Amino acid sequence: MGASENQVSTLFPNLIDAVEKNKPTMAIRYLENARHWITDIIQQVDKIIERYDQHNQDVSTTISDIITEKRKAEKKSHDLSNEIKILEDTLEELNKELTMISNKLRETESRICSKSHELKTYVNNVARTDKDLTIIAIFVPIFGIITKSIYDAATGPDISQKTRALENELNLLTSEKNSIKHQEWTLQLKIHTEKVKLAQKKSEQGAIPDPVPLGEVQQCLTKIQDILIQLKSFWEKVLAMIDTIKHKTFVDEDLVDDTEEKELFISSIQEASKVWKSFSVFCGEATQTFREQTKGAYKFLETDPSALSNEAWM
Repeated sequence: MGASENQVSTLFPNLIDAVEKNKPTMAIRYLENARHWITDIIQQVDKIIERYDQHNQDVSTTISDIITEKRKAEKKSHDLSNEIKILEDTLEELNKELTMISNKLRETESRICSKSHELKTYVNNVARTDKDLTIIAIFVPIFGIITKSIYDAATGPDISQKTRALENELNLLTSEKNSIKHQEWTLQLKIHTEKVKLAQKKSEQGAIPDPVPLGEVQQCLTKIQDILIQLKSFWEKVLAMIDTIKHKTFVDEDLVDDTEEKELFISSIQEASKVWKSFSVFCGEATQTFREQTKGAYKFLETDPSALSNEAWM
């Protein structure tokens, strides 16, 4: 959020000022400052990724310890009751269903990827023929603004129609993906409930349950780690764009000598500023959401589980 605000309040106005005053050296200095902001973000994300990796290793060690104890206990355990057998059969069927849904989800994601590539290729081809769109594409690492610019720009009706048709197809696929994702999530919750029942029955027989919840913790940690890696990738792309602008636009001082190019450059910075301002607002809303969610997230840790009665534990 801070990086976005800095670009809107500091970088872009200073760039415009530098271009208007024909001072490319000053512009390069401002871009270098932005590069330092973003490099700092990348380094911070890297540290968080490392911490999540350590969490994963710790959970893996705990799972290994539980499995070792479980093997010792299994030597003394009896055959599972009919009730446990029914639960295991139910889980097997649910897992099969989950596999089918997961395969369907992967297939839909593959179609979305293909359609996104088709739309992006088409938009890039259009952008290459329109100087305004090309400059906007350089300054804004957010793909949707380019498709919007095609609708707003004076392009032919066939181009806008084709772009909107591809975008609609992509939206339909995304909606289908969300529906499948909801089915998958619902089924995962049901499987988790059945696993808890099975673990309770095994516990009644003196067996140590499988470390299923810890496995799920690992999956969650890995998902968050993947999101952070994507976030790091996003900022690395922004960093690369800033370096490109710095080296290709200002080094030879071609831009500041051409009045028409100068006006186009300033206009594009102003458009980019609008997008980064919106991006900053979205980051702020997400921060508030996370802050609210964390208030009661660890409430359960305030009670010692061993001090609970069986009813309270259940």
